[in-house]
Amino acid sequence: MAGEKRMSGREAPGLGTFLNGRLRVAQPHRGYRFSIDAVLLAHLAPVRRGDVVLELGTGCGIVALMLAYRHTDLRVVAVEIQPELARLARRNVAENGLQDRIRVLNTDMRRVSREDLDERIDLVVTNPPYRPVGSGRRCADPQRAVAREEIAVTLDQVLQAARRVLFKTGRLAVVYPAVRTVDLLARMRHFGLEPKRLRVIHPCPGRDAQRVLVDAVKAGRPGLEVTPPLFIHDDAGRYSPEVAAMLAGSCRQPPAGVPRQR
Repeated sequence: MAGEKRMSGREAPGLGTFLNGRLRVAQPHRGYRFSIDAVLLAHLAPVRRGDVVLELGTGCGIVALMLAYRHTDLRVVAVEIQPELARLARRNVAENGLQDRIRVLNTDMRRVSREDLDERIDLVVTNPPYRPVGSGRRCADPQRAVAREEIAVTLDQVLQAARRVLFKTGRLAVVYPAVRTVDLLARMRHFGLEPKRLRVIHPCPGRDAQRVLVDAVKAGRPGLEVTPPLFIHDDAGRYSPEVAAMLAGSCRQPPAGVPRQR
């Protein structure tokens, strides 16, 4: 895009295609690059027709782009604290002609309020940093470090941001490491975000789970549904049929029958 700053200290972002060419997505050659977690979040979040979605920590904008592609009546506000990634997300939104449905805010999610968003948020989605500071060797690349480690924001602060912008019965979807499932569920309930559905995600059959996806409802009643597991790959190392369909972009319609909290 004309006038856009180059990525400081690293190669300019490369533009590639995604979902069998249906989306054009640029991301840094070095620095933070999205993973399968983004695909799972965009496809498994409990979206309803006409929702306004807030994404906390959009990176290059891939989750927002996939959500807008899959649900043609949905709008997304995407928040990103790192200026370089926020610029890149805006570039990707423009590249796909989705400026009227995706708005990117370069701001700190810890300060985001309902007034900043200027519209009622139905659903918050996030793939937050998951490694507590000091829990292991820090990533050498600062952009990756902020995305993966609780440097700029902690789990509590992510959940506080979601609670702050959601009205009663608003929804939250989080993808998170399986090893921290207890932390996630406990802190959700602490902040009045009641866990309602949990799906465990395995690399393949016979391997321990690596991720969970949890849906919560603000001020919801207790009661957690644990759904069948999802496998990324099959026994032969191929993508499972469910994940292959996600990557092929063949799931373009609102999900049927997502029940409202009673």
